[in-house]
Amino acid sequence: MLKQLLLLGHSMLFSVLLSYGQQKPNPISLQQLLQLVKRHAPSLQTDAASLAIKEEQIKKTANNRSPDLELSYQADLGSNNNVAGPYFGFGIVPTNNRGVRENNQYRPVSSNLGIAAFQWEFSNFGAYNAQKALAQGDLTVETNKFMQAQFDLQSFAIYSYLQLLKFNDLLTIQQRSIERNAEIHRSILALAKSGVRAGVDTCMAEAELSRARLQRIALANQEKQLKIRIAAVSGLQPEQVIPDTAAEHTLFQRVNDISLNLQAKNQHPLINYYQSIVDNQRLKEDWVRKSYRPKLFLSAALWGRASSIDSQDQFLTLYQGIGMQRGNYLVGIGINYNLFDRRRQKLDLAVTKQQTTHAARKLEEEQVNLKTNILQAKAEVDASEERLEEIPRQVKAANAAYRQKFSLYKNGLTDIVELNVAQNMLYRAEIDYVTAKYNYYLSLFHLVIAQNNVDPFLHLFN
Repeated sequence: MLKQLLLLGHSMLFSVLLSYGQQKPNPISLQQLLQLVKRHAPSLQTDAASLAIKEEQIKKTANNRSPDLELSYQADLGSNNNVAGPYFGFGIVPTNNRGVRENNQYRPVSSNLGIAAFQWEFSNFGAYNAQKALAQGDLTVETNKFMQAQFDLQSFAIYSYLQLLKFNDLLTIQQRSIERNAEIHRSILALAKSGVRAGVDTCMAEAELSRARLQRIALANQEKQLKIRIAAVSGLQPEQVIPDTAAEHTLFQRVNDISLNLQAKNQHPLINYYQSIVDNQRLKEDWVRKSYRPKLFLSAALWGRASSIDSQDQFLTLYQGIGMQRGNYLVGIGINYNLFDRRRQKLDLAVTKQQTTHAARKLEEEQVNLKTNILQAKAEVDASEERLEEIPRQVKAANAAYRQKFSLYKNGLTDIVELNVAQNMLYRAEIDYVTAKYNYYLSLFHLVIAQNNVDPFLHLFN
């Protein structure tokens, strides 16, 4: 019986420990989150599929040089009346060899035909190479698009992680505000019961306490919404998205102690993407020029025929038209060129050049935007540093003012209105400090993002 009780106790303890572990997942580092986003983001999976399509299109384009070898066989039964003279077959008029006679003869004739036809466009004066280069250019554009998508998701993950850390600090501040308001409420209740304070002070204290709780609910909801968005791209459950708060303390210390190398080192993925579009448009211009050039063909055919009509134009029995009676071969080199393609080429090339010009203008626009973003981010970094130096003085003064007002209120030397003003001043100062701190982080983040120099920033979290 004792063993059974011990076993039951161990089981219950294990269940409690297991449920406790499920309720409080371990914090996730920024590097872990970035790896999860890179592996699980649905948009990256879609972009990877598009990249695979472009890779297959290159293989398809390379196969355009392959010749055609067609095999055909047919067995026929019909009449054999014909008249001399040429005509356009257009692929719908049945071919009828020989059979020119004075009167129509509708006796059935059997025949068969076997053909092996070979055709190879062995040269088109550079069009094959231009088409292959254009397919490779399409792949380069898609690759740069994929890299830009990865960069954007990395930026989103870093920004969201910073926002989670900010929400953690804001919720801590809000909890302190609730505790201060609860302390004020308890003091007022005690003073009201003793008749020192009026009952209206109790109502005002309750209103302030309720307002602080409502603000905490709103912050918690914003945090939950952000966790849901992060979970959608990381493969985690929302309750598993818990930031490592120790990383923020490390970040704050190292940002102040270590000067970041804020010089741009790498070309921005967005610029690479638009530059590849411009380069690809130029490849398309080259392909348009070469696609209208003459085409050289090598053709060959081998065929055999049989018919139930002999060489003296005698109708024989049908079975004698089965099997090959005559064989032929034909080899030739041909050239194909449409003289009116010059105008088509000119119009097609004009459209393509306009598209190239548009792509070049878009590239210039993005370069200007990027330079502007860098300058604005640098200015914001400087302003954030100044704010971060000044605000601690505000927090210290507001905290001292609140403590003095609270002490005066408990001694009956001031009223509830002035106490609430002092409490709200302290609350606002704490909020301003957290906002200034994270605005400093974000301004650095925006700068390294604009310069594509994210690695030094990420190392600050380690």
